[in-house]
Amino acid sequence: MIVPVLLAGGSGTRLWPLSREARPKQFLPLIGDDSLLQDTLRRVASISGSVAPLIVGREDHRFLIAEQMRKTDTHGTVVLEPAGRNTAPAAAVAALEALANHGEDALLLVLPSDHVIQDLDQFQAAVVTGEQAAKTGKLVTFGVTPTRAETGYGYIRAGEELAADTARIDAFVEKPDAATAQQYLDSGEYYWNSGMFLFPAKAYLAALGEHAPDILKAAESAHASAVRDVDFLRLDAEAFSACRSESIDYAVMEKTRDAVVVPLSARWNDLGSWSSIADVSEADENGNVIRGDVMLEQSSNCLVHSSGRLIAALGVNDHVIVETADAVLVADRSREQEIKTVVQKLAAAKRSEATEHRKVYRPWGSYEGIAMGGRFQVKHIVVNPGARLSLQKHHHRAEHWVVVHGTALVTKGEEEFLMTEDQSTYIPLGTKHRLENPGAIPLELIEVQSGAYLGEDDIVRYDDVYGRADTEETTEETK
Repeated sequence: MIVPVLLAGGSGTRLWPLSREARPKQFLPLIGDDSLLQDTLRRVASISGSVAPLIVGREDHRFLIAEQMRKTDTHGTVVLEPAGRNTAPAAAVAALEALANHGEDALLLVLPSDHVIQDLDQFQAAVVTGEQAAKTGKLVTFGVTPTRAETGYGYIRAGEELAADTARIDAFVEKPDAATAQQYLDSGEYYWNSGMFLFPAKAYLAALGEHAPDILKAAESAHASAVRDVDFLRLDAEAFSACRSESIDYAVMEKTRDAVVVPLSARWNDLGSWSSIADVSEADENGNVIRGDVMLEQSSNCLVHSSGRLIAALGVNDHVIVETADAVLVADRSREQEIKTVVQKLAAAKRSEATEHRKVYRPWGSYEGIAMGGRFQVKHIVVNPGARLSLQKHHHRAEHWVVVHGTALVTKGEEEFLMTEDQSTYIPLGTKHRLENPGAIPLELIEVQSGAYLGEDDIVRYDDVYGRADTEETTEETK
């Protein structure tokens, strides 16, 4: 049986300011109305003979993953990494989990969760071909048939053909210069390295034990001491964090004699840059790709993305312009690979824009800062139907809530009461309180905070249905 393994731990800094560490590209609707992770979940659900997926992601993204699984009606296990250690350790713990749940015949289909595949039939056909090879013990990678001399991808050189659409791998090649990339394209012997794999869980672990035994040992220790929390599998932090960071290619595929490549012609794109998003999007007659509230005049070959405000551009060519609530990027398309340098500088300056959005998602919904002053802060809060915040109090701030949509069930001290639209309540400093949405539609309210200190770490939790302990009272967790 095929066990889909979705790798969801990337940060996607080259797509800043839309993609950030707190909500990277796999959780964003970059192409259509659904996120890349949601698209991937639906893609693997269409594979014949597949079982519920394993999703490997970061601890601080656990509720983002769970919410997107809920939206696609997906049931599966979320393996939580306490630290990012690249794909080889992630696949190792997934293999151990698959063997424990599905037995020695489990085949892992390892996929990044932030890629676009536009031809589902071709993808399914390649998986069927790869499955036949994997059943004989081969470690399969999918090589994308190149359509241009691309310098942004690694390449795979195919060797001896073993069966129809299956060949040995002669070499993995790093990203080439333009002239070399053209030679690869002309030769017909090379494929783009997609970073997608299909192999027996048992065979992968055996190969890892032979070529990277330290990674296998760390993965086994982290999995053996993991803690199960409903659909979450929390890996042992000490054991997994001690593991070295390595990719599947470097740890296993470049060393094993059992590696094979299966061609994939499915209009694949790894969405590693803004131009790659333009490549899979519809352009206007001037080559512009626009999304949101955008007005262009005498401009060509631009990608312009508005998240809310109007963007108007005049006489602009070959540029990327991206607007969010708290940042605007303007970049020459020829230098878009340097966007990560901008993010690094923002991080070095301790700017929150490097990692977080103004709108912050939580397991119960979201909140967004509207205004802030010396002793006040205003937020727009949305609570999902049936969700509730933790029972909590604050030492340094009071809060005033005004319901603007839906129904709120409020706990304030010893009181519990309902509020509907245009009703409000005041939460004095130091008072235990909780907000809950008992209705069938999202609850929206405006919260006005006032006090000498308004930091998100001013919170004491007494009860939380999402298992967030008081040790999480930092800017990573609020409400």
